[in-house]
Amino acid sequence: MTRKPMDRPPKYPRDLVGYGRIPPDPRWPGQACVALQLVINYEEGGERSILHGDAESEAFLSDVLGAQPWPGQRHMNVESMYEYGSRAGFWRLWRMLRERKLTATVFGVATALELNREAVAAMQESGWEIASHGLKWIDYRDVPDGEERAHMREAVRLHTEVTGARPLGWYTGRSSANTLKAVLDDGGFLYSSDSYADDLPYWVNGPKGPHLIIPYTLDANDMRFINAQGFASGDDFFAYLRDAFDVLYAEGDSAPKMMSVGLHCRLAGRPGRAASLARFLDHVARHDRVWITTRLDIARHWHREHHARAARAPVIA
Repeated sequence: MTRKPMDRPPKYPRDLVGYGRIPPDPRWPGQACVALQLVINYEEGGERSILHGDAESEAFLSDVLGAQPWPGQRHMNVESMYEYGSRAGFWRLWRMLRERKLTATVFGVATALELNREAVAAMQESGWEIASHGLKWIDYRDVPDGEERAHMREAVRLHTEVTGARPLGWYTGRSSANTLKAVLDDGGFLYSSDSYADDLPYWVNGPKGPHLIIPYTLDANDMRFINAQGFASGDDFFAYLRDAFDVLYAEGDSAPKMMSVGLHCRLAGRPGRAASLARFLDHVARHDRVWITTRLDIARHWHREHHARAARAPVIA
């Protein structure tokens, strides 16, 4: 029996080619081989909870393994683990980066930032970028398009109120098929990061012109400490981050790239995990040609150095 080829729409809405065989030279400052970007996800207080008007408790990314949502009930163990992130884990990560004079991007959930103004002040004191991680830390897969857009508008409003400035970066995380279009229609973001598609930033075009995607990571990410077949120990985490960095650094003589590291206050902020992160940062420090920066600075660099490529970017209808 002959199989028919899969039917595709006239304009297939995915780019499987990207930069192809020869990626562009990003021309990182200082001829860096790697642009290293540390992301601290600040979600504590923005997770699902009946206290926040949600129908159930949070069950995602906590050390209660196999946790399930509790409809109509608070899950006190999960709540306290999130509280650890804001009360203790954040400060451990903040001190670690501050001692090493390193910068970071915060993916900040607006309702979480609102509940800890002291942490926001510390982020700003250290010169960190605070990008938006949405209004609430929930899964938008089944959220209607209009409601998701309303949440985005409120996230921008509340973020601006809490931090004193509009966010220029966006990352939903658990996004929907409508998320990117909503970002493009907003038109006020210098970049967004709901993609894992490349080792370099890339352009798309929307109704308000070119928009920059700076891909994120779920592999070089501490969330794998609590996922099946993830990191069993700090040694696993350190080894994976080190190997990823070493490969990219070695490639950097001919084809420099970007590396993202995803961190969560309640995960990497725990002592046993923070130790492996510290070892990785000290490993990086032994290399000269590394640009440790924010996603916003990467975006500004790409807008300045590679804007000509924007005209050839695919159109998101």
